[in-house]
Amino acid sequence: MADGDGLESLCGLKTQRHLRHLRVTVFLNSLTPKFYVALTGTSSLISGLIFIFEWWYFHKHGTSFIEQVSVSHLRPLMGGTESSISEPGSPSNNRESETSRQNLSECKVWRNPLNLFRGAEYRRYTWVTGKEPLTYYDMNLSAQDHQTFFTCDTDFLRPSDTVMQKAWRERNPPARIKAAYQALELNNDCATAYVLLAEEEATTIVDAERLFKQALKAGETIYRRSQQCQHQSPQHEAQLRRDTNVLVYIKRRLAMCARKLGRIREAVKIMRDLMKEFPPLTMLNIHENLLESLLELQAYADVQAVLAKYDDISLPKSAAICYTAALLKTRTVSDKFSPETASRRGLSTAEINAVEAIHRAVEFNPHVPKYLLEMKSLILPPEHILKRGDSEAIAYAFFHLQHWKRIEGALHLLQCTWEGTFRMIPYPLEKGHLFYPYPSCTETADRELLPSFHHVSVYPKKEIPFFIHFTAGLCSSTAMIAFLTHQFPEIMGVFAKAVLGFSCLQPRHPQFLSKTHKI
Repeated sequence: MADGDGLESLCGLKTQRHLRHLRVTVFLNSLTPKFYVALTGTSSLISGLIFIFEWWYFHKHGTSFIEQVSVSHLRPLMGGTESSISEPGSPSNNRESETSRQNLSECKVWRNPLNLFRGAEYRRYTWVTGKEPLTYYDMNLSAQDHQTFFTCDTDFLRPSDTVMQKAWRERNPPARIKAAYQALELNNDCATAYVLLAEEEATTIVDAERLFKQALKAGETIYRRSQQCQHQSPQHEAQLRRDTNVLVYIKRRLAMCARKLGRIREAVKIMRDLMKEFPPLTMLNIHENLLESLLELQAYADVQAVLAKYDDISLPKSAAICYTAALLKTRTVSDKFSPETASRRGLSTAEINAVEAIHRAVEFNPHVPKYLLEMKSLILPPEHILKRGDSEAIAYAFFHLQHWKRIEGALHLLQCTWEGTFRMIPYPLEKGHLFYPYPSCTETADRELLPSFHHVSVYPKKEIPFFIHFTAGLCSSTAMIAFLTHQFPEIMGVFAKAVLGFSCLQPRHPQFLSKTHKI
């Protein structure tokens, strides 16, 4: 009885399959080549529109629309969770004020506050490696700085200054050094001649410090003399400005020599005295030298006091300011921070402040973390830097990496946090979030400032999402099929009939077939 029922069911199934196959065959035979042309053309058009929309949405918002919908709406419906760190916020009026007050030139190049000594450091690097750490463009900018700071219209009144005016314009280092000695023969108290010898001829920091002390003695004498005559004429006022620049430069370099030779408290005292005696010269960024020395002393309260004065909305920012502020906030939580614990219980107020400070620093200069995390090799910093560029990142990390390493867990917290900032950096880059828009010319300027053997960082850049590639492939494939169908409609029609006919002939209930086969 059971065998008879199974045979009847099997026969009924074969009859249904035969009827279905007959209907499909009739339907396919009724289709003309024009139908396949229209079908593939429509598919190509729809996929092309999807690709265009995805590309437009990505350029406007920095993410894929399909990806965003799937993450934001589909994942919660499917039971998925997404843990993310809250985006740092700041009052809109503060952002607008900072944007308006920092209307700076996109590619303004700044003198590196912590630039090295040419003879004692840069040239020694060349002797050891055979590579030139400074580019011609960088050295040319330094020559312009020297002419601006160390010369004036009254140089013709003093023969030694006339010689030094020519020396600063010389391109050849031996010619500059020879001119400095000629100036000393004319006037043994020529401060700028000692400065040039200390910078370029001295092969050690000790020798450079000795020459700078001689320059200081001569510079103070000339400065006092210029103070007495400053109101006599505009030429005397210009001469006082020049002598002031020379004196400040000498004292600053003496402080840097003391810092390099381990006399850090002495260096801090010289820098503080300079900032008190010459407050208008904040443009020289002496406070960045002071911050680095105070961090070496681990005087974090004093570092915070300096930041409170210079991390102001009306002043231009720097990597040293932003990352030092992040380091201080990281220091309070980094030793006990754990990503697993934070994802379970959420971030505490101190951890949120630290994360927001890191996000702020990374948005200002996104090149720094890879150097601090030693994911990218450091080189000697250039004499000039581009703020928010790779050159500034190198200059900061070269001197401050040791301070991050000293604080337990600081680099670990940075590693867990910094990449998330790229998801929040506004896209395209002409928009700003916490700072004025990111300059689009940083790569070109950094290539001029940094040596050719260094691989210039070109962050921030947004990787194209998977769905952009997917829709591009879909659009290309459907367009190719539409083209082939238009050129060879009969062949493509036969191919489509074969594919559709094969799919329709496949059994839909393999479990039922297995049961009847057993019977």
